[in-house]
Amino acid sequence: MSKAPMDYRSAGVDLDRAHRDKEGLKELVASTRDENTLSEMGLFGGLYRVPGDVEDPVLVSSADGVGTKLKVAIRAGIHDTVGQCLVNHCVNDILVQGARPLFFLDYLATGQVPEGIVPEIVRGVALACRENGCALLGGETAQMPDFYSEGEYDLAGFIVGIVSASRIIDGSRVQDGDALVALPSSGLHTNGYTLARKVFLGRARLSPDDPMPGLEDETVGEALLRVHRSYLPLLRDELDRDAPGTSSDEGGGRSELRALAHITGGGIEGNLPRSLPPGLGADIETSSWKIPPLFQVLAHLGGIDDDEMFRVFNMGVGMIAVVAPEHADGLVDRLRAAGEPAWILGRVTDEHDGVRRI
Repeated sequence: MSKAPMDYRSAGVDLDRAHRDKEGLKELVASTRDENTLSEMGLFGGLYRVPGDVEDPVLVSSADGVGTKLKVAIRAGIHDTVGQCLVNHCVNDILVQGARPLFFLDYLATGQVPEGIVPEIVRGVALACRENGCALLGGETAQMPDFYSEGEYDLAGFIVGIVSASRIIDGSRVQDGDALVALPSSGLHTNGYTLARKVFLGRARLSPDDPMPGLEDETVGEALLRVHRSYLPLLRDELDRDAPGTSSDEGGGRSELRALAHITGGGIEGNLPRSLPPGLGADIETSSWKIPPLFQVLAHLGGIDDDEMFRVFNMGVGMIAVVAPEHADGLVDRLRAAGEPAWILGRVTDEHDGVRRI
């Protein structure tokens, strides 16, 4: 009995469609180029010139993924926001060390997805790269039909930024009594979705198109797919603000910001201590802000207690800046003048390690 000949397409990988997708990405990638981008899309490696205007430059890198927020995007059929979440998350991760992004690489692995979804995903990546002044230098798209179920995909990213060695923010200057200034999150960002999905799409039996309980004019899908914010536009000028007694002109300038903490998986309690020196902890005043409705609804529908909520989710706090107490009000005033509802969240203490809610 003769058997039909096999080829790559019959095995599940369509090279022609992959080529069409890549051709459609060229304009998106090109839109993120800057004066230091030396390569075009399609080379085996991306080329980027190290900027010459940074004294004693240090490269800062990070990698991350979107996680199971992708499950919500796939079910909702909304694919242009997760790429923004990925880039912004990575930008924030190097921002806490004082670095500005230079270039970004993405990795997209798919099962059998409808044609047009790959460009939609990469469109979000390119948009966020442009907004953050970051070149989308290259990436990889892999068709893996036997690894991912039909319609599924995974998305990860890799970022490289730059900071002058004298202006690295590493938390070493943090002292007992320093103030914690909070910047709000836009929602769940990219963390805790395994639990959030079980609550909203499982126990509560909601669909992405259903109205989100307790929220006006927003569906479940829209609320859960809010874009993870980038804090670079808000903190860019603060990185350049010299602390008293230091001067950039003399090559020894240090930022007023003594530490930054990006509140991701593990919440405030799991991330703020990463930015503090040994022997110091933090007291968080829970009365200083109102927990956003999305988190309240999540806790109510899931029967999740406060300790677990704070251990898993950001609870409305996306970034924390640590400054000397005499600089806290000025930082809050500047952020509020820029339209950012920042507030004083608490203080650093030498009375205990870790984070204590008071």
